[in-house]
Amino acid sequence: MSGTTNLAVLGVPIAVKPGADTSRIQEAIALVQKRFEDQVARSRGGQGKDVLLTFMALELADELLQLKKQQETYLDRVQNLLNTIQEAK
Repeated sequence: MSGTTNLAVLGVPIAVKPGADTSRIQEAIALVQKRFEDQVARSRGGQGKDVLLTFMALELADELLQLKKQQETYLDRVQNLLNTIQEAK
């Protein structure tokens, strides 16, 4: 593929399509690598890479779910405030 950017995540090469936000992808790669290093440190070498990646994926998914719930709560609060403002007019 012409125009693709080649990057590596935990030693695995990946091709990024043209037009992708490479700075955001680099941030994501840094996060993945840091989280993986944290998992390795916590396991003290007692777990295989696939198990560590699974734990990491679960942690990230849990954080995403918590943030989505938090966002929903904030959106509900904003909607309630807007309704209150509309009713006060």
